[in-house]
Amino acid sequence: MVGSDKMRISWITEDSGTPATVKYGTSPGIYPFSANGDTTKYKYILFKSGDIHNVVIGPLKPNTVYYYICGPFSSPEFSFKTPPAGFPIKFAVVGDLGQTDWTKSTLDHISKSNYDVMLLPGDLSYADTLQTLWDSFGRLVEPLASRRPWMVTQGNHEIEKIPILHRQSFTSYNARWLMPFEQSGSTSNLYYSFEVSGLHIIMLGSYADFGPSSAQYKWLNNDLKKVDRKKTPWVIVLVHAPWYNSNNAHQGEYESYGMKSSMEDLLFKARVDIVFAGHVHAYERFTRVYKDKANNCGPIYITIGDGGNKEGLATKYIDPKPEISIFREASFGHGELDVVNATHAQWSWHRNDDDEAVIADSIWITNPSCK
Repeated sequence: MVGSDKMRISWITEDSGTPATVKYGTSPGIYPFSANGDTTKYKYILFKSGDIHNVVIGPLKPNTVYYYICGPFSSPEFSFKTPPAGFPIKFAVVGDLGQTDWTKSTLDHISKSNYDVMLLPGDLSYADTLQTLWDSFGRLVEPLASRRPWMVTQGNHEIEKIPILHRQSFTSYNARWLMPFEQSGSTSNLYYSFEVSGLHIIMLGSYADFGPSSAQYKWLNNDLKKVDRKKTPWVIVLVHAPWYNSNNAHQGEYESYGMKSSMEDLLFKARVDIVFAGHVHAYERFTRVYKDKANNCGPIYITIGDGGNKEGLATKYIDPKPEISIFREASFGHGELDVVNATHAQWSWHRNDDDEAVIADSIWITNPSCK
């Protein structure tokens, strides 16, 4: 999504010369509208990417199915549905996807839910410097990503920096997954915000500088001040490394406790409703928290890093379970957030082990009165 009524279409071709053009309309095979974009490519050590095409189309009507083709008229037809103008709206939320059989199961479960927008808090392809895996990941998610907007942020597996050989971080991620960061006043593709159907959603960068003097901190502070609760009564944050975590995995990492120490006050003062994270390969839901204690005015923290990665599940938890941790389980799965209106939303978590759409954890969320 780009702004309130536009969508970015991205695709890669091996043959140079394919125009960065998208033709689209609201009926199959009829494309009265056309938009042009740009074409880029990148190098990673000896790897040379195909042509990466990015085209922004619109203005688009809300809650409408559009049919489109990319490049020449001989290309296959795709379709996507725009999000609704207001409530209700449904999000699918999943982190640490990868490209395993568990990933395929997760995507299959998500495809059966009538979601409007996908939110992914980092660790996408698990290419880990093997660039062809970025291409295979694109092919794996294309059936879903071509039909609904996917809004993502980066994780540690997107860094792909190698001393001497490749000194730049996030080369592949920034080239392949271009997000609308400029529209929110950000100067980096690693953190940005957007608004959709009554929600203000902030995507933070665990692996970009986040101290009080950093560009990301200053941007977040300004972004939160711009939130209009009458327009967007819900504020949600996504970050890769969790600030609250009772799993043995990834305890004590600076990306978690350092970022929490730096930014938790900003989120609390802004009355953020939910903070989603990945990184830990398991599911965990906390109560509303601030400064490590239950607080009715703090955000609900949810770890959803159970999409299907190649490293397996994080099965060992701290014992005894902290009082602020409400539900935790080491299983692959995904979450769904149904925002019903300005005051009520339902969160549910679905494990892959259940062949049918069984809800393993569920909670109704209301905006706290302390706002």
